Amino acid sequence: MRQSNPPALPARMESSFQELLQELSSCGHQASTLLERARLPRWYRKPLFFFLGYIAKADGRVREPDIHYAEALMKALALSARQRRKAIDQFRKGKDTDHLPLRQGLMLRLALLLWPAPALKTAICLCHGAQILGQPGKARRYRCEDAISHMGLPVVISDDIFESYASKVWIRTAAPPQKPATYEQACQILGVTRRDSLETIKRAYRKQVSACHPDKLAQQKLAPSEVAMAKDRLLRYQQAWELIRQRHRAL
Repeated sequence: MRQSNPPALPARMESSFQELLQELSSCGHQASTLLERARLPRWYRKPLFFFLGYIAKADGRVREPDIHYAEALMKALALSARQRRKAIDQFRKGKDTDHLPLRQGLMLRLALLLWPAPALKTAICLCHGAQILGQPGKARRYRCEDAISHMGLPVVISDDIFESYASKVWIRTAAPPQKPATYEQACQILGVTRRDSLETIKRAYRKQVSACHPDKLAQQKLAPSEVAMAKDRLLRYQQAWELIRQRHRAL
């Protein structure tokens, strides 16, 4: 949690940012799934993969999960073979640099005031990359903040994104996820309210399940910890839906 009150974001940026954070949550905090649903303009691809390489090298060497994550984003963006080669080239250039050149991300800074959403999506992807090995250490987090600032975004953006991961992804428990005991708890897990219709809740359940279903995970090269967390979320969604369905049957 931040210790002081940060400056407020511009209204348009704040609105777009909150919508993207909600969408990220509905995607099970998988940035690749977010990009499948919310596309990214072509001119954002070059800085995205350059910054990812820069962040991945923060600890001195690029790890296998970093490479798998970059590949997952390429797949989510439906890049052609030629576009993949360009993305890989940018990733390599990023990991080989110790200081971000001023020109990198220039187009993002110019477009930011008129259209903040693409820069915010890129920031979410960078934060996901920074924490791909778990809660990021100082080196990875600093490089991520450096990249986000380089795009013209306030660093508090990264704070809010990491707080979202902290509350939903970094929490570790030795025991299996607690089964919802009440209708209200079940609704909260699925992101709905008790006033919503069964059909609305069912759609929300299917949307949540689709983001962490084993068939979906098999198409992504995720770290074992990410797979385990996705399975835990799937179990909680199924338990919540079963409780809600039984309650409606009893009415």
